[in-house]
Amino acid sequence: MGSSQGIVDYIVEQMAGAGAISARRMFGEHGLYCDGVFVALVCDEQLFVKPTEAGRRIAGDVPEGRPYPGAKPHLLIPSERWDDADGLAALVRVTAASLPAPAPRRVRGRGA
Repeated sequence: MGSSQGIVDYIVEQMAGAGAISARRMFGEHGLYCDGVFVALVCDEQLFVKPTEAGRRIAGDVPEGRPYPGAKPHLLIPSERWDDADGLAALVRVTAASLPAPAPRRVRGRGA
């Protein structure tokens, strides 16, 4: 189905307290990044956060779901919790801190 840009923009705005939040189109949906670390997906107008122990402690009792067929389970954050900007930012902040930093991008060049 795809997620509306308005939903993605709202979630990004609500997460802003966590750091530099950005969204990138991925396979018709959106990947969300915090300070360059891939932390969540917005798929079919649902928010899926990568599962980490620290994130589970903050998220509390939320269901898990798969953002797309074949994906690993993610924390499925109910839409009623999106309005809690501080809570969402805290979740994203600890999730990003618990995940490995992105690998440096290789610069493609000509062979020697």
